[in-house]
Amino acid sequence: MICPNCESEYIDGIITCADCGIELIPEKEFEGNLITPADWVIAFTSMDPIEVDMLKANLEGADIECLILSQKDSSYNISNSNFSLVKLLVKKSDAKTAAEIINDINDRAEEDEEG
Repeated sequence: MICPNCESEYIDGIITCADCGIELIPEKEFEGNLITPADWVIAFTSMDPIEVDMLKANLEGADIECLILSQKDSSYNISNSNFSLVKLLVKKSDAKTAAEIINDINDRAEEDEEG
C-alpha cells in the first residue's frame, strides 16, 4: 500500500497514511503516477506549519497541486516549540501563478496589519 500524497509505503493491513491522514492505495494503482522530484519547486518556506497549510489550501482552491515537506525531527520533542522548516512545493509549470497568489496573500496580510 502506498500513500498517493507523500508516497510512503506501508505493509498490508494499514489503510491510512500516518503522516497525511489519507487513504492508501494499492501499489499497482500507483505505478506510473509517481512524483518526480525534478517536476517540483519550492514556492514558500516557513517555520509555521499553519501558515503553510493555509497557503496550500489557497493554492489548491486555484487548482494548483501542492505538496508540503516538513523537516521536523521527531526525536527532538519540546512541548510548544516548533523548530522545523516547512516547505510548500508546486509543480514547475504552476510556479509563476503560485508565486503571484502567495505574494497577493502576503501583501493583503501586510495591509491588514498596517490598517
